[in-house]
Amino acid sequence: MKQQQAGFTLIELAIVLVIIGLLLGGVLKGQELINSAKVKNMASDFKNTQVYIYGYQDKYRALPGDDRLAMTHLTGGQNASGGTLGNGVIEGDWDSATLTTEAALFWQHVRLAGLAAGPTSTADATYFPTNADGGRIGIQSTSGFNGPTGLTGAYVICSAGVLGKFAKQLDTTLDDGETSTGSFRAYQAGGAVWLTSNVPAPTIIDATTYNVCLSF
Repeated sequence: MKQQQAGFTLIELAIVLVIIGLLLGGVLKGQELINSAKVKNMASDFKNTQVYIYGYQDKYRALPGDDRLAMTHLTGGQNASGGTLGNGVIEGDWDSATLTTEAALFWQHVRLAGLAAGPTSTADATYFPTNADGGRIGIQSTSGFNGPTGLTGAYVICSAGVLGKFAKQLDTTLDDGETSTGSFRAYQAGGAVWLTSNVPAPTIIDATTYNVCLSF
């Protein structure tokens, strides 16, 4: 006589489905919290960099990177080359690999001044600061910006490798909620136009990475 194999009852199946639903909900909520923390961290990068520049100006009456007396003001400080020191402009591209520009030495100066944490040797592999997703952060004067035109303000801080969905959240947090207008904007690396977000047909894509910039 064959023994009949018992299966799951409807109640047991319902319990399993509820548990799976709770687990999925927990995972999604956890990811949401991680994403929220990343956006807050990225927003802080922009705010802190502004504090560095104003703090240095208050302390030395000069711009970090552009300081012609950096070797006097700072122990181990290096003067930039390739630009005009002391002219009130942070020259050089924010994302350039050249380590002797004013934009690159900005980070050495603010760190040696005790305003920011991080390595002070340009030879250090981690010299350039990065955002929560590992993209490089940089600053330069708006007048020499190598991206799309239209930014106002004296300086521009940029952060690379930022997902479109984060760029939109950052714009809502820091500016007007539209990534092609205002002081906070997004553009494709190597591109010549700002990406739109809060319009009927947005050009920014959530899963694509962009450079995002804040002018001030």
